[in-house]
Amino acid sequence: MNSQKILVIDDEPDMLDMLSLNLKKAGYQVSTAENASQAFKKIQQETPSLILLDIMLPEMSGTEICKKLKSEKTYAKIPILILSAKGEEVDKVLGLELGAEDYVTKPFSPRELLLRIKNVLKRRFHEPGEAEVVTSGDLVVDRAQHVATYLGETLDLTPTEFKLLGLLMERRGRVQSRDRLLNDVWDYESTIDTRTVDTHIRRLREKLGQAAEYIETVRGVGYRFVDNAPQPAKL
Repeated sequence: MNSQKILVIDDEPDMLDMLSLNLKKAGYQVSTAENASQAFKKIQQETPSLILLDIMLPEMSGTEICKKLKSEKTYAKIPILILSAKGEEVDKVLGLELGAEDYVTKPFSPRELLLRIKNVLKRRFHEPGEAEVVTSGDLVVDRAQHVATYLGETLDLTPTEFKLLGLLMERRGRVQSRDRLLNDVWDYESTIDTRTVDTHIRRLREKLGQAAEYIETVRGVGYRFVDNAPQPAKL
């Protein structure tokens, strides 16, 4: 059996049953929770490989759960995939801004969901063919160790932010369109909302601090990594 465990947080019994059935068929270990209390208890008992998180929940909303998990160092790197209804556009974007890896809009097909899960989990690991270490000045991405540093300090990046930074660095000087990034980082076609890219770039820049200027916005097209970022201030 697959060693990867997925925690599904949803208060609808039928949805929990459907998700559990399809995930188990795909070879994943599955744990479920109907509210925040159950979810936090299960996360403490055994850290999941990924969390499927519904937005509309009793006790505490999905966005609040996401915010709490991403603010705690122990659980911040657990990938979260949000399940949102079409009318929850604001919550969906907020979830991405809080650090969720991706979202799936209800209703969705089990096949689409499994593809999203596979892609999110894949981004946690170094892929064959990629350079193991990519550097630019004091910014270093070590894919083998899955560590990114700036001025020797470790950057607290999610798996998606880590892959996005490494890809931009590897293609330095070349403009990457939002559609290209969706395909190469998320493995999705351009029919997916390109605001996903903008949200992750914004969060990545926040975490890079002064090194954020390495990532240049090319208006109306996408983004480009440049090597002429400012030198860190002298003490």
